[in-house]
Amino acid sequence: MKNLKNMSDEDLALSYIDGDNKAFDLLLSRNQSKLFSYILFVVHDRNIADDVFQETFVKIIVRLQQGKYLPTGKFSSWAMRIAHNVIMDWYRAQKVDKIMEAPKENDLSNIGGLDVQIGNIENEFVSAQTLSDIRKMINHLPAPQREVVFMRFYQEMSFKEIAETTGVSINTSLGRMRYAIINLRRMAKEHGVILQLA
Repeated sequence: MKNLKNMSDEDLALSYIDGDNKAFDLLLSRNQSKLFSYILFVVHDRNIADDVFQETFVKIIVRLQQGKYLPTGKFSSWAMRIAHNVIMDWYRAQKVDKIMEAPKENDLSNIGGLDVQIGNIENEFVSAQTLSDIRKMINHLPAPQREVVFMRFYQEMSFKEIAETTGVSINTSLGRMRYAIINLRRMAKEHGVILQLA
């Protein structure tokens, strides 16, 4: 009998295709938090994120059962690509031409922050406030820029992985990051935010 816990996500996907339902349960538990955080970050609404997440996993199951998965890359990148497509389908269905309004409160608190090692309380407060300001400004970026910032900094994906996941070229991913940084700097200047950790 195979020890599922020692298997890679890619091997678990192949085991599920071969009929091992426990392999899929482990695959889901390993990937659900990362995938849900990504969806929530892009759509900014927990109810919509729940719906998109469920539809994403239904599509993942169907594609696995149809044999449309090839372990040529990371399973998580393949799953993120499906989630990205479901989000885009949702936007199209809503006939949304512009990004959704950013919420007034910070909805990124569930993602987690940077662990900043700081020696005194004042510096820790300044760093926490700076990170909070940055997260709020990220909420105001256009969806494609928000998405690339999230993938790059919160999920530590390479630009190649981001390009594959979002279905654009590496240059487009780099361009979106460039514009995100330009927009963040502009917002920081307009609101007097100093983008430097203490």
